[in-house]
Amino acid sequence: MKILYALQATGNGHITRANELVPIFKKHAKVDVLVSGTESSLKLNFNVKYKFKGLSFVFGKRGGISFFHTIRKVNFIRLFIDIWNLKLDDYDLILTDFEPISAWTAKLQNKKAFALSHQYALLNENVPMIKKLSFIHKLILKFYAPVKEGFGFHFTEYDKNIFFPIISKNVRRLKPKIKDHYAIYLPAYSVKKLKKIFTKLNKFNFHIFSKEFKERVLHKNLTLEPINSKIFSVSMATSLGIICGAGFETPAEAIYLKKKLLVIPMKNQFEQKCNAFALEELGYKVIPKLNKTKIENWLKIKEYPTLNYKHNSFEVVEKVLLHYIKTLDRVEILTQSN
Repeated sequence: MKILYALQATGNGHITRANELVPIFKKHAKVDVLVSGTESSLKLNFNVKYKFKGLSFVFGKRGGISFFHTIRKVNFIRLFIDIWNLKLDDYDLILTDFEPISAWTAKLQNKKAFALSHQYALLNENVPMIKKLSFIHKLILKFYAPVKEGFGFHFTEYDKNIFFPIISKNVRRLKPKIKDHYAIYLPAYSVKKLKKIFTKLNKFNFHIFSKEFKERVLHKNLTLEPINSKIFSVSMATSLGIICGAGFETPAEAIYLKKKLLVIPMKNQFEQKCNAFALEELGYKVIPKLNKTKIENWLKIKEYPTLNYKHNSFEVVEKVLLHYIKTLDRVEILTQSN
């Protein structure tokens, strides 16, 4: 059996899932990896066979996606050429973590493909969903990486084909403690904006992580850190609480570590709005934008919700492969066994 595992590198969650799942899939099948996009701060732990520019969102400096710079960055002709030229004849199964080139190619070449992404969970009718999700946003969810069947990941198991989040080995190994700081990761905001807000909250200490820094800088009640996944994980594990965007991976890790959590969804990012809505339903605090008073009120909160996440990577691989076998007819099974 031969699998193409495709992911986009526009978010750390995709990378984390791949680093956990691909080595397990490789125990059962030959696996090639396809990557598109360039915005993740994490690295893959294995070789990549196909690399494409794909579609990557560009952040602004005021908490949102810059659609102008995103559109400018996309080479649609190159994208169509990559979809047309990718050959999937050698693969029995395509697994796509919201990756558009593999998904569209599989659709055009009539190849068996499963979604394996957080975004796929958002299409499930049992998942809490904001009422103001626009028609365009629904189209993006459905057609950005179109796959008819698959498995999703979310903050809780809303349905039988939705798993708890995949938590990285590095985070699972941590032993949570409580020191005197809060960990902050808000990549859509400029450091200038973050410093302006958090230096005013001078009764508290904050670790702020940003791509704008090359080395650690101490500034009043702030420790300003460059992006480093291991240092950030330790900062989270030893923090009083975590302030982050409404992506999927960082809130999930905060919940796994049983930390107090404040989420600020990125502007113009419908997936983050959906995540924030789900988190709010589970009892976690969400605010629409940076606001000193609202953050200060959250800092004073003593009680907060907790969830129990289990290590589920092997369960995910097992269910995906069993589902694949159930979709085969007798001829396909005999062919692959020879």
